[in-house]
Amino acid sequence: MAADHHDYGYPMVKDPPSRREDLLVTRFAPAAGPAAEWQVSGAPVPYLDAVEAMEARATAIADGHAPELVWLLEHPPLYTSGTSARAGDLRDARFPVFATGRGGQFTYHGPGQRVVYLMLDLKRRRPDVRAYVASLEQLMIRTLAAFNIRGERREDRVGVWVARPDKGPAHEDKIGAIGVRLKRWVSLHGIAINVEPDLSHFGGIVPCGIQDHGVTSLVDLGLPVTMPDLDVALKAAFERVFGPVAAQGPELRRAAG
Repeated sequence: MAADHHDYGYPMVKDPPSRREDLLVTRFAPAAGPAAEWQVSGAPVPYLDAVEAMEARATAIADGHAPELVWLLEHPPLYTSGTSARAGDLRDARFPVFATGRGGQFTYHGPGQRVVYLMLDLKRRRPDVRAYVASLEQLMIRTLAAFNIRGERREDRVGVWVARPDKGPAHEDKIGAIGVRLKRWVSLHGIAINVEPDLSHFGGIVPCGIQDHGVTSLVDLGLPVTMPDLDVALKAAFERVFGPVAAQGPELRRAAG
């Protein structure tokens, strides 16, 4: 029997295997209510400030006092540890390390990486965590396809991967990461796509606990993609997977109060 992997609160591999690709039966569009707001922060957002604002917004969404939100931002260089992080996977704490309640292990955030925090009400969309993670992968795959990059999911590890035949047979690198937490069925945290981060910064950790694969970015793959370019593709992909978004709302920190 295949081993279970519970980083995201459910088995990633079962016997017989349950393919996340097979979970994409319907979009994660909301059944009712206002469209999600789309917010982009220009300056890097300190991690703890982001978490505080995200928690407050998630509570407001669960209480019916605020619409859903998709928040695009960058962080200063830092590492985060998820609920399944192993101490030995922190090789060099060259940047601040933050424990977080999301699933997963160690990951890096920093300039040149688009972080997307999604505060979505899964109760009125689809209360299925495994299908939600599969939809987040699909969001990244569709976004990368806009730049003719074939992103792929792997059934035994969460995230989005690209084949690197230039590095050798069967070599592949991770380009998109996922970390999910639910609070009263409102999602927190989300995804991170590498646009042009300093890839050497990933060397301080074993990214997501996976030692046998590398990390890449759009620019590392030879594509001169800017952050605004990626944001346009992200928005189009989001609307195909999760439904329409509203005009940009107020800054999250002000909206969260």
